[in-house]
Amino acid sequence: MSLIPSLPLGPQGLRVSAQGLGCMGMTTLAGMDVYGQPDEAEALATIHRARELGVTFLDTADLYGPLRNERLLAKATAGQRDQYTIATKFGYEVDEHEQLTWGFNGRPDYVRKAAERSLRNLKTDYIDLYYLHRLDPATPIEETVGAMSRLVEEGKVRYLGLSEVPADILRRAHAVHPLTALQTEYSLFDRGVEEDGVLQAARQLGIGFVAYSPLGRGFLSGEITKFEDFAPTDIRRNLPRYQGERFHKNLELVQKVQYLAAQKQVTAAQLALAWVLTQGVVPIPGTKRRQNLELNVAAASLSLSPQEVAELNAVLPVGSVSGAAYA
Repeated sequence: MSLIPSLPLGPQGLRVSAQGLGCMGMTTLAGMDVYGQPDEAEALATIHRARELGVTFLDTADLYGPLRNERLLAKATAGQRDQYTIATKFGYEVDEHEQLTWGFNGRPDYVRKAAERSLRNLKTDYIDLYYLHRLDPATPIEETVGAMSRLVEEGKVRYLGLSEVPADILRRAHAVHPLTALQTEYSLFDRGVEEDGVLQAARQLGIGFVAYSPLGRGFLSGEITKFEDFAPTDIRRNLPRYQGERFHKNLELVQKVQYLAAQKQVTAAQLALAWVLTQGVVPIPGTKRRQNLELNVAAASLSLSPQEVAELNAVLPVGSVSGAAYA
């Protein structure tokens, strides 16, 4: 299996593996399992296997756990920190008791508090890429990014990014401090950033685009065929597009992708990842198992012809998926 190559993310000098590893599912999220029950030993083995395959761009957040996910990455990267590029996020408020308040906090004092806590949890003296996880509507983005930029000046953070913001906020933030990356959900299953102009704005500004959930939260794998396939504690049970009649309508779309994948003799997940890669963005598929990691990595070597891309676009055109991503 060939190694994943590295590429520049944004114009500020950061290089990352062309495919990253989303680590959210390696721990619980506020007491809920993310795509199945976590297994720490397998998660650690998956991170180490990722490095062997050239996947060195790890994505976490203080929200995950909360905080436990960052601590897991500290354990996984111990003694090898310089071989990984670590991105973490803040913005969902975590209180002094390590509990989520489910409020948003982008105030300058909290920016520093969250960053220094993440540095301790990750057992590192720098964060490669630091994202605002979600916009705090009560704090001007200029204040939040201004505080983040001071972390760069101090060497605690190397590069800055935002997650899930509209185009106007992206432009305002970029004017305060050059942004390296925007992380937003993007896949054949969710092409909203094409509709709302966010993807175009990022490209105009030269901001790298990182796609989370590039497999539609695992739905594009084709492994979920009925609602009962979600474990009782699986977070996807609570998301609108996987409920009721919407589940069945979306499953029909997945089956069309499976048909095209079978013609190419690959899995639906590999075909979906290859499509994301053709868009010039960096996908960070989340997995906690080596087997799935290796299947995802194999997608990087797939070459899609213009006709195959057009067929996929026709099967899942913009706006074709039923239901919202979140409640």
